[in-house]
Amino acid sequence: MASLIAPDNHVPSEDAEALYKACKGWGTNEKAIISILGHRNAAQRKQIRLAYSELFQEDLVKRLESELNGDFEKAVYRWVLDPEDRDAVLANVAIRKSGDYHVIVEIACVLSSEELLAVRRAYHARYKHSLEEDLAAHTTGDIRKLLVGLVTAFRYEGDEINTRLTNSEADILHDAIKDKAFNHEDVIRILTTRSKAQLMATFNRYRDDHGSSITKDLLDEPADEFKTVLRTAIRCLNDHKKYYEKILRNAIKKVGTDEDALTRVIVTRAEKDLNDIKEIYYKRNSVPLDQAVANDTSGDYKAFLLALLGKEE
Repeated sequence: MASLIAPDNHVPSEDAEALYKACKGWGTNEKAIISILGHRNAAQRKQIRLAYSELFQEDLVKRLESELNGDFEKAVYRWVLDPEDRDAVLANVAIRKSGDYHVIVEIACVLSSEELLAVRRAYHARYKHSLEEDLAAHTTGDIRKLLVGLVTAFRYEGDEINTRLTNSEADILHDAIKDKAFNHEDVIRILTTRSKAQLMATFNRYRDDHGSSITKDLLDEPADEFKTVLRTAIRCLNDHKKYYEKILRNAIKKVGTDEDALTRVIVTRAEKDLNDIKEIYYKRNSVPLDQAVANDTSGDYKAFLLALLGKEE
């Protein structure tokens, strides 16, 4: 369930004019920007951008970039973009940061097949390269095989499960981990081609047959880059809400908040399932997520995140 609280009766031209006034003159009215953009869904934000461009012959995104700064600017910038364009930007930033593969895995494994395809199209339009081309150019070996396989997947989205495959592939995964053949072609094939419903059934069968979860068995092995990517993919495919709760927990508990991770999860999930993630966070930490965010952030950045969390200061 989404946490974003958006009105049904917004007028894009009025919002565009209010944003223009907020950015005009000597001082930017950050509160006005938050009160509008922090309460508009993706379709409404797109209408506002179009209205702003028609009324003032300038790009709202660029105007906001020039008016705002720091973590607040980064959060607003990512929020104002269309979701598929935002994910394309996140993917490009991650590719250019050597070894920052978890963001790529999130995009590839959490989004639906149609959403992932939209991200790949947005990436191509923005960067004049395909996502898989850039990913292949910046990775090597087994990580390249796994990541390119994940981003090019077009998984079946239905609930139908093949029980015979569930049983056999749970054994294949277990044998590969037991033999430390984490990069076995069958492991990569299973994770990059099977539907999420099929994979969840396989992971459950693995746990039932072998007495521990696949992620725990991977965690018991000495960490390396490929195993970390593999485990992240499995966690995102199996239960992405629990995965995101841990990302938030680590971002907030870190010495010095990880604002990038905090922003990414709140901005990308606010219109989808952030309320569900908030519930998991509370059960796990005995502190409401909005309270944890409020305690760990400040200023306009804090106010904006709280708006997306559905909690006003």
